[in-house]
Amino acid sequence: MGLFDRIKRAFTGEDETQEAIKQDEKKVVLDAYDEGMAKTRQSFSEKINTFLADFRSIDENFFDDLEETLISADVGFEMTLAITDALREEVKLKNARSTQAVKEAIVEKMVDIYEKGQAGLPTITENPNGPTVLLFVGVNGVGKTTTIGKLANSYKKAGKKVLLAAADTFRAGAIEQLKEWGKRADVFVVTGKAGGDPASVVYDAIKKAKEEHYDYLLVDTAGRLQTKVNLMNELAKINRIIEKGLGTPAQETLLVLDATTGQNALIQAKQFREAVPITGLILTKLDGTAKGGVILSIRHELDIPVKFVGLGEGIDDLRVFDPELYIMGLVKDLL
Repeated sequence: MGLFDRIKRAFTGEDETQEAIKQDEKKVVLDAYDEGMAKTRQSFSEKINTFLADFRSIDENFFDDLEETLISADVGFEMTLAITDALREEVKLKNARSTQAVKEAIVEKMVDIYEKGQAGLPTITENPNGPTVLLFVGVNGVGKTTTIGKLANSYKKAGKKVLLAAADTFRAGAIEQLKEWGKRADVFVVTGKAGGDPASVVYDAIKKAKEEHYDYLLVDTAGRLQTKVNLMNELAKINRIIEKGLGTPAQETLLVLDATTGQNALIQAKQFREAVPITGLILTKLDGTAKGGVILSIRHELDIPVKFVGLGEGIDDLRVFDPELYIMGLVKDLL
């Protein structure tokens, strides 16, 4: 059964697994997505429902207006064109004419394009010889250091031994901020001098992680360097230190983006991808925005997996990204 079919069955009461979800810990995750997606869902569904309330026939004007509606819902230009092009074929094939049939066709095409034939939750690449090293990049203000603290807390609660490296030595307060998160998550933070060499901090952290058998090393990096070349060179230097110490570069380079910035997050992702090899994305503040549709355009245009999302301000509110729950949270008021 495809993702669209599972979503449709869930909302029509046909899916028995929904009853099972209510009986176990998955309900907590389901509720977190439901609450965290509320603003985005309201905006997205309201725009689509308002648009369809006035539709009389499916012609080129209909598709032009639909494109405007989807773009205004932060789905993104390229993703919008992909949806409307696919919808044209679907309407011809199934002769969809009723409002409900058109709604379902829109959601189905959106899901198909997002899924790209892939299924399941995203995973973190692990280092079988330990420790697993995760580099975090992103501009200042997106919640990068907070995200690292929350992920450290999650791993610690799962019984893992976690070490943090404060390699953002340029931003005033970054080291102290990470040390505070280290206290909250009860994990050790390797630090250096403010304004010092970030690579030396990573060197010390690698040495400690190896000698004391840590499972994870999470590295905070500078959010603002003067040019892409500086950024690329600095991260390359850090990766050389990691590879020399562990025999492998960092397992993941995770770009942290602020979901409240909408399409600007997509622009940032494109810029960072030009400078460094991004393996995954983390979208913060999803609960605080109506622009969560940006995940669709990021997936379509960049094909970089979203691995975690922030669904609240609490220390436990960083969640593994679940595409099914995300889509359900987005279209709940349509189906």
